[in-house]
Amino acid sequence: MKQPTPPPQPLLPVRYCLYARKSTEEDERQAMSIDSQLKEMGELALRENLNVVEVKRESHSAKSSGTRVVFNQLAEDLRSNKFDGILTWAPDRLSRNAGDLGTLVDLMDRETLREIRTHSQRFTNNPNEKFLLMILCSQAKLENDNKSVNVKRGMRAKCERGLRPCVAPIGYLNQKSVERGKGTIVLDPIRAPVVREMFRLAAEEGVSGRQIQRWLDKTGCKSRGGKRLSLSHIFGTLREPFYTGMFEYPVGGGQWYQGAYEPIITKDTFEKVQTVLNSKIASPNVKPYIKEFDFTRLITCGGCGSGIGAQEKTKTQDNGIVRHYVYYYCNRSRDANCKEPYIRKEELIKQLLKLIDDIDVDELRAKKQLTAELERFHRFTTQVLGNQTKTAVPTEPNLKNYARYLLTEGSRLEKQEVLGCLKGTLVLQEKIIAVARE
Repeated sequence: MKQPTPPPQPLLPVRYCLYARKSTEEDERQAMSIDSQLKEMGELALRENLNVVEVKRESHSAKSSGTRVVFNQLAEDLRSNKFDGILTWAPDRLSRNAGDLGTLVDLMDRETLREIRTHSQRFTNNPNEKFLLMILCSQAKLENDNKSVNVKRGMRAKCERGLRPCVAPIGYLNQKSVERGKGTIVLDPIRAPVVREMFRLAAEEGVSGRQIQRWLDKTGCKSRGGKRLSLSHIFGTLREPFYTGMFEYPVGGGQWYQGAYEPIITKDTFEKVQTVLNSKIASPNVKPYIKEFDFTRLITCGGCGSGIGAQEKTKTQDNGIVRHYVYYYCNRSRDANCKEPYIRKEELIKQLLKLIDDIDVDELRAKKQLTAELERFHRFTTQVLGNQTKTAVPTEPNLKNYARYLLTEGSRLEKQEVLGCLKGTLVLQEKIIAVARE
């Protein structure tokens, strides 16, 4: 006898995830904030007795697919049946690109996403409703694409009027206009003469970037934000063709425009500066490598907090003997006027050896290094030299003697490893090395 077909089981209520998103580039006047979205949709959930099991919020643009971390996690939670519905303010909060829209439609086709609810619409796994969802999200994508085209067109129009569509470099000021899009670029009465003098010093006197920086510090010239001009800012200024009255936009695009502003320098001056800068970069006196010294990157200047660098000097005595000396000094990366004096390598090592006697070392780390070194030496004597005498590795090696040995006879890497075992940071001030406790 044929068994009767059991009646279909009623579906469980939809479990919703309340999702709110605001793009970082959207204007508060044009898009509801995340808090407003949560408030409105929370009230909707109370009115219609919707089962909200989780709330997700995100501040990220939905223009590109696969870039939103929270949305990607939302899709994973749907696939794992953590919930099966989405409650959001509008379809464009979920997607403004074809990739993420395809993810939502695919989840509906697989029936892991049963429903999307907005403040005025409802979308289920129904052909007509899915089609409407795709139309609304595609309309949002069309708005994005048109906005991009319009922005690029506006930038080109601004360039054709002789105005670069970004903040003017130091020496100029952006002057706003009552009429939108009609602003101008004018000379900065304070900094324009300084920029002109910077180019003159580089073109006619061959002054280096560091010397220009010291001159700027003496004159008190600072950026519009009130900060000291860094070396990278100075070199960027000397490489900027904007000051000649011509500019390229976008940079590297090959499209040049005639500026509608007063140039600070001539093209000849700019070319002279580029020649000087390029000649210094290609100078044969510049070494193609950077020599590594034993104690650089391990010591901090106590005066200004900069790192400690080193340089080697060669001196030929009257009897023809050539001697090499290594000096350590503050690299002045934080303070160009730091007065910390130079210290000879021999004096530095002498003070470090005294530090080893007076302070604690990281015994566990140092003991491991020493034990490994002794075992390696033992294997060398037995396997390579054929010495069958069993040399016992001391169970309590003298760590400080080992450290002193490496500081005087070890390689650069071994010396750095020894100093890495000190409990604290090495500080050099007034030619005296000390350990600052961390």
